[in-house]
Amino acid sequence: MGDECFVVGLVGVGIDTSATPSLHEAEADAIGIRYAYQLIDLDEIDVEPENIIELLRAARRMGFRGLNITHPCKRHVVPYVDELSPEAEATGAVNTVVFGDGGTFGHNTDVLGFRRGMETGLPDVRPDKVIVIGAGGAGAAVAYVALQLGASRVTLIDIDECRADELATRLGHTFGDERVCVGGPEQLADHLDVSTGLIHATPIGMAAHPGMAFSPDLLRRNLWVAEVVYRPLETELLRQAREIGCRTLDGGAMAVFQAVEAFSLFTGIQPDATRMLRHFDQSFRPMDVSDDDRDLPVATGL
Repeated sequence: MGDECFVVGLVGVGIDTSATPSLHEAEADAIGIRYAYQLIDLDEIDVEPENIIELLRAARRMGFRGLNITHPCKRHVVPYVDELSPEAEATGAVNTVVFGDGGTFGHNTDVLGFRRGMETGLPDVRPDKVIVIGAGGAGAAVAYVALQLGASRVTLIDIDECRADELATRLGHTFGDERVCVGGPEQLADHLDVSTGLIHATPIGMAAHPGMAFSPDLLRRNLWVAEVVYRPLETELLRQAREIGCRTLDGGAMAVFQAVEAFSLFTGIQPDATRMLRHFDQSFRPMDVSDDDRDLPVATGL
């Protein structure tokens, strides 16, 4: 490997508590490669998400190997990459950009991250009819996974029904229109009555956005409930769901496994997923019970 240094970065807003830099750099240290992970907060450099092309060009000129992309840029970056992975194409969202000799390549490692999370954390649940709350970048990834795992129907709930309609159309092209539908927030109770699982993919529940996206009275014991948020690991939604006996999945595994895949894409080296999971548990799960971080901004997925 010589003296090569892999320089990568994370682009988004409110990213200073992200676990991703620590996961990448700790794994690079364990492998024995030089690795620098930079945070690029759009608010701090006064760049609008719509102008992310400027950052892509600058990062490539400066020798970056690639960039992780998080809220609110996962959709904005799509038109500016030369080639999309099948997952990025189907979801219309990119969370990992790799600069290569043949161009700029967009991937969605959130898909693999959430799938691995489901396989390890809720291995025997019945997907069947699934509600996904939030049709942004994270919502697109988890809805894709629910359909991959065999859900007969995924219902997208978002306050922006146009965004939900657009995502439903995209996913319908891959999985069949009859398996994806859209509902407004006012229809959530009716949809939950006939669903087996709920995946929450909005910022509500983060340390900076406490609370729940809907009334806890709508939860039922026979629902399984999954989150994409990992700071805190026990969101209000998961706490309420566990109290009534729901099977639950926090966002920790998704955060780690998306980082595992991104690290491999950036370096061409397969990292040790078990070691990265152990690093996450040692570094971030103890912090989950502290009130010291409650006013800090956080991002989902990354």
